[in-house]
Amino acid sequence: MGLAGQRVTMTAGVPTVWMAVLQALDAEPQRWDLTALQRLIVGGSAVPRSLLEGFDRHGLTIVQAWGMTETAPIGSVCRLPVALDEASVDEQYEYRIRQGAATPFVEIRARGDDGELIAWDDETMGELEVRGPWVAGAYHRGQGAERFTPDGWFQTGDIVRINSRGCLRICDRSKDLVKSGGEWISSVDLENVLMAHPAVAEAAVIAIPDERWGERPLATVVLRDGEHASAEELREHLGREFAKWQLPERFEFLEAIPRTATGKFKKIDLRDRFARATSIEPLG
Repeated sequence: MGLAGQRVTMTAGVPTVWMAVLQALDAEPQRWDLTALQRLIVGGSAVPRSLLEGFDRHGLTIVQAWGMTETAPIGSVCRLPVALDEASVDEQYEYRIRQGAATPFVEIRARGDDGELIAWDDETMGELEVRGPWVAGAYHRGQGAERFTPDGWFQTGDIVRINSRGCLRICDRSKDLVKSGGEWISSVDLENVLMAHPAVAEAAVIAIPDERWGERPLATVVLRDGEHASAEELREHLGREFAKWQLPERFEFLEAIPRTATGKFKKIDLRDRFARATSIEPLG
């Protein structure tokens, strides 16, 4: 492994890359000497708590960051504040699964469906807007002008909650949220809890059309080698964290979840595959 041979001190990647690395480390924990590695910078999509816990077991620390090409590229970094040094393990993990506070000189805000700025109460969801000295103010030749507000903020397409410390929590991409019966369901939140199940290696949740509710969540799951879990068991697992109406009725077990060139889950392929599927029966 290059990380060990080159005595790398810091490295970066998307969560799906580190899921594969963690599986290798769990299988052969003594194989590689990673004592030089101080931190893993992880971004591109939300990091599930199970991944943070997994690398902590090996003495390796994940630091989440958020950004886009338009933010050149870092917009926020999640470092545990001094005020939480003595907090419980659960409180620390609850903070570390967030995408962090804005980097110096970058400003953040978010707007709800009504167009109004949301409160930083860690409950209200809205689309994240950012601006700063190195944040794009326009696209080439004026294309995509609708992504920029009249007062110069870039509309990211990320749906977030913001707490009183100004720390972001990405709930979803706007195109990946499930709107069921007029209420929003975060696919990211469902995925994170699914991947905390000991039998689950990977999970991706998508919205599929529903005649009654408009959309409903469908969960695609990759199980760990040698493990088994039924749809009923996974739904019960989710039910400890979510209301009944938020739970997927449908689960699809896959050998692998399609990925983009950068390693992110390719949800557009999943939607194309399952949006019109009729063979997947709802659970009773």
